[in-house]
Amino acid sequence: MDDSDWLAQRFEEHRTRLRAVAYRMLGSAGEADDAVQEAWLRLSRSDAGAIENLGAWLTTVTSRVCLNVLQARRSRPEVPLGPDVPEPAAGHAAGSDPEHEALLAEAVGLALLVVLDALSPAERVAFVLHDMFAMPFEEIAPVVGRSAPATRRLASRARRRVQREDASHETNRLRHAQLVDAFLAAARNGEFDRLLALLDPDVVLNADPTAAQMGAAQELHGAAEVAEFSRRARGATPALLDGAPAAVWMVGGQLRVVYRFTTGGERITAIDLIADPERLRVLDLVILND
Repeated sequence: MDDSDWLAQRFEEHRTRLRAVAYRMLGSAGEADDAVQEAWLRLSRSDAGAIENLGAWLTTVTSRVCLNVLQARRSRPEVPLGPDVPEPAAGHAAGSDPEHEALLAEAVGLALLVVLDALSPAERVAFVLHDMFAMPFEEIAPVVGRSAPATRRLASRARRRVQREDASHETNRLRHAQLVDAFLAAARNGEFDRLLALLDPDVVLNADPTAAQMGAAQELHGAAEVAEFSRRARGATPALLDGAPAAVWMVGGQLRVVYRFTTGGERITAIDLIADPERLRVLDLVILND
């Protein structure tokens, strides 16, 4: 094995961790791959034999690349994160890599990525490296160009902001659950006025073509129309769809329709009826005991 092959092999031993670091900093699988590739290019042009701790060196270089990307974002309009942000994809050897599996199990979800996106570039780098990867502040300081005490303050400030946003997110999840629960109770009891109170005045109900064939209107607008239709949900069963409260309609023990709810503030703002068998088969759905 020549020197270049040896160096490439050593780098591959660290790729999974580097990609995890970059993804948590950037929130983009493509940008994370680019940052890791840039780290490899810098390593290949360096005197690798003089590097005492290759893992720490690569983490530092990757983090600096990510910091530059985050700072560049601040200088140009940025497309906000949408609901289809992917999690990092597995590498070609991921199936046999225990470290890769562990990192995937801890993968950052969209909610945290949105919170991290509100931090300054230096705050985000300090928080990710210290709180997610247990990197000492003395090693993080050169990356963000600050002293170790100043870096500690950066991470502390970022942590408070993340915790505050997390608390707000949990409050919103609880309110969403309460609204769905109240909706199902009102539908079960035929309480039209209660349904009206739970629905936003501009609420929209959308049914996919299969649900429309079952008799649902393909689209309804306004609280009165949606409340009138929602009386049909009296036989619905509570469920979790992608971890969020939802409802299902079962016939003879077979799943026929999923109700997906969108909420805002104190009201339900949208209801989607999903009945297409192909879509139902791939939903992350847990049906609860009523």
